[in-house]
Order: sequence, then C-alpha cells, then structure tokens
Amino acid sequence: MSQIKCIGILTSGGDAPGMNAAIRAVTRAAIYNGFEVKGIYRGYKGLITDEIAPFKTQNVSNIIQQGGTILKTARCQEFKTPEGRKIAYDTLVKEGIDALVVIGGDGTLTGARIFATEYNYPIVGLPGTIDNDLFGTDTTIGYDTALNTIMEAVDKIRDTATSHERLFFIEVMGRDAGFLALNGAIATGAEAAIIPEISTEVDQLEELIKNGFRKSKNSSIVLVAESPITGGAMHLAERVQKEYPQYDVRVTILGHIQRGGSPTAHDRILASRMGAAAIDALLEDQRNVMIGIRNNEIEYIPFNKAIKNDKPIDRELLNTLRKLSI
Repeated sequence: MSQIKCIGILTSGGDAPGMNAAIRAVTRAAIYNGFEVKGIYRGYKGLITDEIAPFKTQNVSNIIQQGGTILKTARCQEFKTPEGRKIAYDTLVKEGIDALVVIGGDGTLTGARIFATEYNYPIVGLPGTIDNDLFGTDTTIGYDTALNTIMEAVDKIRDTATSHERLFFIEVMGRDAGFLALNGAIATGAEAAIIPEISTEVDQLEELIKNGFRKSKNSSIVLVAESPITGGAMHLAERVQKEYPQYDVRVTILGHIQRGGSPTAHDRILASRMGAAAIDALLEDQRNVMIGIRNNEIEYIPFNKAIKNDKPIDRELLNTLRKLSI
C-alpha cells in the first residue's frame, strides 16, 4: 500500500448512467486520502495511446447529474493482445500510475483480471453496466436508470397499443441477461417477458399464446431481451405472423435510448458508495476485486467470481409477473 501514490481511473465498454458519479467519487475519495489522480480517456485504448490527464477536485465538479462518461469509452482490440497490454503497462509506469480503478461491465473486468495477473498490478473494478449481469452485486451502476427509461417508453407505447388493440413486442437491452426485460415487464404491467434464462427450457412464445394471454385484454405488451437466445423481437414478430396470423403485431426496439439520460438518485448513490469503497479497498491492500453491494453492504468480489459466475434470475419474479398478467 505504501507504494501507491497515484491512482488512474478509466471507463470502458458500453456507457452507463452513473459512470460520471463514480468517476467523481473515486477522484474525490482518492484526493481526500492523499493520492494523486489521473484520468485515462477512452478506456484501455487511452492506456495504449497515452491519453491521460491529471484530475483535481474541480475536474469532477458538476458531473454527478450527467449521463455517459466524461472520460469517454471505447472498445480496444489491441488491449486483448499481450503486445497491447505491454504498451499499456509501459504507459502506466511512465505516467507514474501505481493502481487502477476501472468502471465497466463483464469485458472491462475480464481485461482488468488478465492485466492484473500478468503484471501483478493493483486494480479495483466498479460494476458499470445497464445489464445488471455481474455476479456478486445486487445491482450495477446504470441499471436503475435504464429500467426507468424502459418504463417511461413502454408507458407511452401502451397508449397506442390500447388505441389500436395490438400486440407489441418491445425489445430491451441486457445482452444475455433478462433483468431489464423481466423487471421492466413488472414495472409496466406488461403481459409477459421473454428472457434468455428460460428460453432453453420452454418455448416462451408458444406458452404465451396457449395461455390465452389476450382473453381479457384489448392490447398486449411483451418485453423481449435482445439476446440471440431469445431471437429478439423481430424474430418473434415474424413467428407470430406466420403461426398466429390473427394477431396484429408491432415491434419497437428501444436501443441506445436505454443507455442515456441523467442517472436516478439510486444510481448516483450506488456509484458514489462504490467509488468511495474502491479507494477503501486499495487502502486495505485489496487488488483484483470488484466492488459489490449485497443486502446494502459493501463487499469485495474477486474478479474471477464476478466474471465467471452467472448471476441468477429471481424465479419468484417470473411467478409474480404471471400472476399479475391475467
């Protein structure tokens, strides 16, 4: 711990609302504890191109309410190679950065784990992803804001779905995780959620139709996780037109609207707590861990666990959705 004097911060992968709140928290908690701070622009790419600047308290003023990330983000194929990681390490040494805090999702933490192992380098990760798919934390930075964006969009779509008595498939993000689709469906009073976690167990579309989901409804909304496992909303709409032509079907793909916007209070508080905890972790000589919050308590989750373990969906939520959609 005595060797750490300067901490670098980067955001990587898909942006998520609350990343700026996390950058602010890491920067200010680090300065509070006597560290220098440097911001690394464009994720791991910035380590290779040396896009690094000193960060003071004023660099993170007035950003807690902003969506996106002031440090920018980028995918970086070069960092996936040993040669690229060597350039990144040389940059860190040249810049005098002794430890890293990385904010991002599964891919970001995977890169961090490999780099930390190769160079015995202290890294702490923050779970910044709207997908909520990282093991070891009840919720990830950005998930709550994305869920609220979905809720607002679906509320508007329901107005037109009801007017035209249509079946709407609404595709939401989540990669291979159904958290946004399932909880979005409960929050909006949707008739069903089609999610990858149970797609291999049952034909969710067939089950939906067979259960007579429109018996008492003049319109129906179904949220679909974008995963290749579910086939996505367009695929399901094509199936309905072919197999159940009596239904008037429409598709809405919400897309990147889910990533943007000012973070909710929940995401601002979550990001602030996690950012401060990242500095606490380094002070405690922790390394190669992700900051998680479980049952409202901060926990340190080894990268291996956070990345390799699948985060389970709550089956009770599926039952709740079924009961309430009659």
